[in-house]
Amino acid sequence: MRIPDEMLKKYLKFHKKIPSATGKTSIIQKYVNGLFSRSYKVTIGVDFALKLMPIDEKTNVRIQFWDIAGQERYGNMTRVFYKEAMGALLVFDVTRLNTFDAVKFWKKDIDQKVFTDKKKPIPTVLLANKIDLIEQDDENWISFREKMDNYCKEKGFIKWFETSAKEDVNLHSATKFLVKYILKNNIKPYKDEEDEQSIKLKEETEEMERNESNNNSGGCC
Repeated sequence: MRIPDEMLKKYLKFHKKIPSATGKTSIIQKYVNGLFSRSYKVTIGVDFALKLMPIDEKTNVRIQFWDIAGQERYGNMTRVFYKEAMGALLVFDVTRLNTFDAVKFWKKDIDQKVFTDKKKPIPTVLLANKIDLIEQDDENWISFREKMDNYCKEKGFIKWFETSAKEDVNLHSATKFLVKYILKNNIKPYKDEEDEQSIKLKEETEEMERNESNNNSGGCC
């Protein structure tokens, strides 16, 4: 089900100052380090972050975040960045229409370039970020929220969350939901035959180099 543009334009304020910044870097920094800043620079290429998440009393999961640039001009790089990912958080800014329009582009990009070991799209959660800037009793926002479940089902998202990096809203809930989904469904990264052949060739080459080094290390007669 498509959300009508005229409805979106009523409550999504379209700004052109920072065309791709949705707050994903702020989300990661707040979740990982407990820090929030309004002065993060636009991500160039990709950044990394690590977080240890307790799932229960016996289980801890180490999460590696890849903070990928949201500009479409980086789309030709994403196949490398997505490699062996087991889940994704896709972020849009609820105050800017162009970032919601970009959701379709990035979801398609993810679905076409990264898969689970069962050759299915990796689970993706949609984050409607900066809800601290939205009046929760606004009728247009309420109408939008009511349609989001169907939108996510149609586009293949496993769930969506309203989030705020500034107010620390649903950052832990969204991430934990995705991680638990991955664990529950035993999702593993896809490795194609080419990857396996490359690994095998690398191992064989290293073995040959070790053998050659051993043969050349004999004493002189």
